[in-house]
Amino acid sequence: MLKKRMRKFVAVALCCILSTGWTLSGTNQVSAAASVAKGADIGWLSQLEANGYTWKDQNGVQKDALQILKDNGVDSVRLRVFVNPPSSFTYKGSDGVTSYLGFNDKAGVVAMARRADALGLRIMIDFHYSDVWADPGKQIKPASWEGHSFNQLLTDVYDHTYDVMNTLKSYNIYPEWVQVGNEINYGMVWPEGKDTNFGQLTQLINSGYDAVKTVSPSSKVVVHLAYGQQNAHFRTWFDKFQNNGGKWDVIGISGYMAPGTNYMPRTEEFAYNLNDMAARYNKEVMVSEFGGRYDDPENTYSALVSELDAIKSVPNGKGIGVFYWEPESAPGALPDGYPLGAAKVVGTKQLQFTKAISAYNSNSPFDTSKKFKIVNRNSGKALNITGGSTQDGAAVQQWTYSSWNSQKFYLLDSGNGNYRIQNVNSMKLLDIENSSLNDGAKNIQWSNNWGLNQLWKLTSLSGGYVQIQNGNSGKLLDINGASTADGASTIQWFNNGGSNQQWAVSQTN
Repeated sequence: MLKKRMRKFVAVALCCILSTGWTLSGTNQVSAAASVAKGADIGWLSQLEANGYTWKDQNGVQKDALQILKDNGVDSVRLRVFVNPPSSFTYKGSDGVTSYLGFNDKAGVVAMARRADALGLRIMIDFHYSDVWADPGKQIKPASWEGHSFNQLLTDVYDHTYDVMNTLKSYNIYPEWVQVGNEINYGMVWPEGKDTNFGQLTQLINSGYDAVKTVSPSSKVVVHLAYGQQNAHFRTWFDKFQNNGGKWDVIGISGYMAPGTNYMPRTEEFAYNLNDMAARYNKEVMVSEFGGRYDDPENTYSALVSELDAIKSVPNGKGIGVFYWEPESAPGALPDGYPLGAAKVVGTKQLQFTKAISAYNSNSPFDTSKKFKIVNRNSGKALNITGGSTQDGAAVQQWTYSSWNSQKFYLLDSGNGNYRIQNVNSMKLLDIENSSLNDGAKNIQWSNNWGLNQLWKLTSLSGGYVQIQNGNSGKLLDINGASTADGASTIQWFNNGGSNQQWAVSQTN
């Protein structure tokens, strides 16, 4: 995780298949996954439990945190491992902020892996090759490796990787994925493994790769970079890695959602990069880390659905998973106040999961990582924001489809068939003027206010059409007077079965 950057964010803001998706055959083989992994990085869980924390599900029922995650669709866990972390399992950074590391020495990781395995969860191991956090801002060499020659460091990486993997093997646990390095944009095991010496960096990664494959040939080795929206950076990095003889199976990105309602452009950048990486290098891709504001669960839910859809949409089945980073956490339970978990403090030493993590159970029929046009069945014309306005209160009309951004929309999944419909040009939501309950009330756009008047239920009809029902009034999106003219206004009206209340929702570029 980008701990250094997230601490700055906190200071400003607050001042992945079912359990039977893989099986063990008594050999080193892991059978191929049948679907996209819905994952959770749970490195803090055991430390929070040791501190006395318990968890409730979204209905207020206290359960084991791992069971709650599984109930919400999580089928995979990600476990980071440090070489020799401090005995306190805390780290005080150069900024003076203390953070929990989690009980993530070898013993702690093996214990949690056994616990996850008993629940039938798939497992990823994330090697940091450090005693503390490894991220783009720091890749601190383990203290016990200081003074070693480069050749010895290659052996250190191999031996550490082999030791952890072999210990897991002794419990008949063969991780489905293994990350060799964490957010290694600028290298790992500094200074010898800095990206300024890509040949040496590649050798270090390959040493970890070889150790993984020696123990568990079927485990997929993930190379993970931060800044998942920066396609040019990824191309440069992996071109160098490939040209230096790098060995890997999966490209992992960090795909943290952009803050606030207007996160979809960032999600589209993630999707573009994932598709390009899969095509350019003929490798599988995944989101190794995702997170969204704990106190904005609606947006986080929608963003997680969108990133999961983006992974599912990677051609040729090369998108293989999304992992939420520390969803069991909340700021009030952590010394550094990390805000991108999916839980909230609801009592003394008690946390409750929010709606956000239930995104893994979404069954939306739409690929919410894409843009859509919404075309009226009666007129054949598309919804449009009048004049391409970006102002609150601008009217929504119909107009011949011309591929303007004012005619394109994101469907932000809110669960149970409900969506917030966001205009691509203005980034504002479809709304009913003054939250009216009356027939004939105008359809407008407005900034997100979380009102039911901005929530719409899309109900499928025969012929591929839908009705779009307002969550506040229960009335349907309609074209005034069943007009077929450009510029006709949209309103809400009771369900009269008319084709002017029926819509074709389809992807557009």
